[in-house]
Amino acid sequence: MTEDCDEIRLLVQADIDGELQPAEAARVAVHLQRCPRCAEVQVQFLSLSERVRREVPSYPASDALRAAVAARIAAAAPAPAIVLAPVRRRPLMMSASFGAGFALAACLTLLMLPLQGLQLQDEVVASHIRALQPGHLMDVVSTDQHTVKPWFDGRLPFAPPVKDLAAIGFPLVGGRLDYLAGRPAAALIYRRGQHVIDLYAIAGTDAPHPLSATGARDGYNFVRWTGDGMSFWAVSDLNGPELEAFTREWQKA
Repeated sequence: MTEDCDEIRLLVQADIDGELQPAEAARVAVHLQRCPRCAEVQVQFLSLSERVRREVPSYPASDALRAAVAARIAAAAPAPAIVLAPVRRRPLMMSASFGAGFALAACLTLLMLPLQGLQLQDEVVASHIRALQPGHLMDVVSTDQHTVKPWFDGRLPFAPPVKDLAAIGFPLVGGRLDYLAGRPAAALIYRRGQHVIDLYAIAGTDAPHPLSATGARDGYNFVRWTGDGMSFWAVSDLNGPELEAFTREWQKA
């Protein structure tokens, strides 16, 4: 145990929940690779998170709770009255109550946004960066989809589609298990020259959605789409147009 171990163990749960920035997540991954004790802590946290997600019931907020939250927001963010000069004896007024109601509506809209969706882009990129660390990229190595696809059987609660695009310059080189958005995920690994492409598949299109279907984080490009009841993410340091070309060819294959 070192002081660094103490810090890493505090960060492990945040890493599992996708709350770390990519660079910090990569630092955690490097430490876990070198420290069996901290790696065991990560395994315990992953097991606990999966058990809570599977066994602990969740319930929608009651009308009374929603009303109480709305009242607290309205009380905390009062809006001053704005009175406009009368025109043709028909005064226009935006009252304090209307302003507060507007502020309340805006706050509730923000509260109802899928906060995980705002973090998922960073989580996917962080997972890709961790995978690039030595020994993390693949659980199964193969250039044959007939080897990779059966390997996932029994390891995931869904069957990810596995396609080989070697004929058009994107060979399949392997796969691994991952964990994104609180769910198990399949990572299919492709290459384009010296560039690694991680293609993640997550069961369910109700997984937290990002704000955009394409983008970049910390020098890595990503593309997201849905199909066949799954959400897909392609991530790589490959340039944006080539990565988008890969996703188009993959979807057509």
